[in-house]
Formats: sequence, structure tokens, C-alpha cells
Amino acid sequence: MSHVYPIGSRINETGRLEIGGCDTVELAREFGTPAYVYAEDDILARARSYMEAFRARTEHFEVVYASKAFPCTAVFRLLSGEGLSCDVASGGELYLALKGGFAAERCYMHGNNKTEEELQLALERGIGHIVADSFDELDRLERMAPGQRILLRVTPGIKPTTHSYIQTGQEDSKFGFGVDDVPRAIERIKTLELCGLHAHIGSQVFDLEPYQKLAEVLAGMGDYPLLNLGGGLAIAYTHQDAPPSIEQYVETLLDGAPDGVTVLCEPGRSLVGNAGVTLYRVGTVKEIPGVRTYVAVDGGMSDNLRPMLYGARYEAEIADRFGGDTVCTIAGMHCESGDILVRDAALSDPRPGDLLVIPATGAYSHAMANNYNAVQRPPVVFCSEGNARVVVRRETYEDLTLRDV
Repeated sequence: MSHVYPIGSRINETGRLEIGGCDTVELAREFGTPAYVYAEDDILARARSYMEAFRARTEHFEVVYASKAFPCTAVFRLLSGEGLSCDVASGGELYLALKGGFAAERCYMHGNNKTEEELQLALERGIGHIVADSFDELDRLERMAPGQRILLRVTPGIKPTTHSYIQTGQEDSKFGFGVDDVPRAIERIKTLELCGLHAHIGSQVFDLEPYQKLAEVLAGMGDYPLLNLGGGLAIAYTHQDAPPSIEQYVETLLDGAPDGVTVLCEPGRSLVGNAGVTLYRVGTVKEIPGVRTYVAVDGGMSDNLRPMLYGARYEAEIADRFGGDTVCTIAGMHCESGDILVRDAALSDPRPGDLLVIPATGAYSHAMANNYNAVQRPPVVFCSEGNARVVVRRETYEDLTLRDV
């Protein structure tokens, strides 16, 4: 199988795609479509790869799950059990992480504009560290939380090669303190415990060189016990993508950091992205001669917003007829011309009723799911050793009115 699919995926004897030992055609029959399907063992394998890559080189490290990629209590349970810590960027993500089994002291709270209510929740629950993002927030924390352990988020002036919407380390960023502002921020701190510095240069980054530079920039700002170098390691969305390995990434982080400092990294996408696929049912096939063939499915921008947000590229296959040479545009079912999931997918004679699979949807699909056109959000199904279980149920029409008054 292509490396864009979950570890252990295969085409079985009947020609159908299997995820976690489960036949996807049978999964669609049992759980309906669209559905997010994850190979549970894939997530565990990648988490263990991170932990082992660090342990092979140092005792001073912490792997912190960037939960915005997939904030789901089932995955929190898996990763907390593997000894990871957790990065949350809102009160809601903190609530889910705690519900999923993370101890509050193992959580790091991020966000460029945390509300007083979110900070109060974090403080009441005993949050481990708050990543301070601005002078205003430092003032707020000084007032609300004397003695609280914090990190300062630094904007290091490093601009990786990735989409502008997911670059975060350049000087012009809504996140963090500029390099020149860091000394002033440190002077502002009176009652808080400054434990270290944090920076995040962006997401879906293939070139590791900026990470070494980042570690050097932060290390030059002072001697602190913790150095959090963020996340951002790229994954393969198409068979042409060749991201660095977890081992190469970890080695780069450690090479740039001073000896004895505890190095933190925050993988999200690289833990869960390739572990998940989305299943859809084809509803219509519309051929426009000389223009294109549209294959419309029963989901779209409500369950995967990334192609519409920043042109994210995916591949697609018919679950029981891999391969093919019919070039198609996979269209969603929403009332937007821009609701396109895949621009040029080569499919095998697509027909209404076919089961279509899009791989590498494990990160930021469930997280960004929405109810546009009052469409119900899909279920999340975990598969392992041939057993499938629903960990988030499909929304119902009744769910759509639960908050109405």
C-alpha cells in the first residue's frame, strides 16, 4: 500500500481496502458514510516512534500531543497511556483532554487570546504550564495566577516553506513575542515562574533546517530548563510526498539544543494524519465533454475544510477498485462551487453507489468539521485487528436543534 494510507492497510483477497484489519466496504455498510476511519495501531506506532527516538538520545525530553489536530477523547486516552503530554489551545480542548485521561499537570495551554474564563478553568484544574503569548496576557496572569509556571511564546523570525496560512514563525504573526520584545517580557514577569521558551514555525514543514536554526535562536535567549520547539513535521498527503522521518526530525531538534535542557516538541498531524481515511458514497457522476468529469460524494467541506481553506491536495480511490485512469474531480455535496475535495483523481470507472476513500484525513478533518447546509458531522470509527468501534457517533437531525431555545 502507498505510504499515505495507515500502517498495515492492504487490499484483501476480495479486492477491497482494509484499514486496521477491517473491510472498508463492510464498515460503510455498518456505520454509513461519510465516516472517519482510523487505524488505532498506526497512532500508537507513531507515538512510540517519537518516544523511542528521543529516549535513544536523551533523558531530557517531553513529547506533547498538539491536540488541535484531532481533539477526541479516544485519541487522548491512547496517547496519555503512552506517556505523552498534551497541548491544548482552548478551554474546550482542555476539557476534552481531561475527559480523555490527561492529568492537568501534563497539559500546556496555548492561544494568542485566551479568555479569562479559559484561564480560570485551566487554573482551577491545575494546568501544568501556560504558554504566555502577549504583554496583555502576562498582565492578566500576574493578576490571576501568582506562582503559575509559564513559557514565553517567541516569534523567532523564521519563515518555513509552507502555505502562508500555516506559517507561524515569521515576524509578521499574530502569535507570540518578537525576538526584540522577549527581554522586555522577561522584565515584566514578577510573580510568575518562567520555565522556558516556546516557538512554533508552522505546519506541514518538509525542510528540517529551520528547526535547527530555531533551537539555536531560542537557546541564545537565555538559560532555561525547558525549550519547546513546537511541531509542524510534514506528512504524506499524496504518493509523491516524501517527508522526513520522525527519527530525523527528533535528531534535528536535539542537535540544535544545548546539552541538559529538556527539549519539548508538539506533534499533532504527524501522529494522526496518516492514521485516518474518510469514506464517502458516490451519488452522481457528471461528464462535461472536453472539460471534466465530476464525481459527487455525500460529504465535502463540512467534513474536510482543508482543500477550501488553503488548497490542500489529496488522493482518492474506489475502495474495491484501486487504480484506474478516469481523471475526475471529486466534488462535495454542498451549495458552493468551491466545494471540491480532489481536483484530479485517477479512478477506476466511477459509478453511483461506489465507495470512495480519501486517505491522510486523520488530522484537521474531525477538528474542523462543521454543519454547513445543516449536514450532520460524521462518526469516528477506530479499527484494530479486525475489530471496529465507534468512538464518536454520527450526529442526528435532533442534535442540530439541541442548542435552540
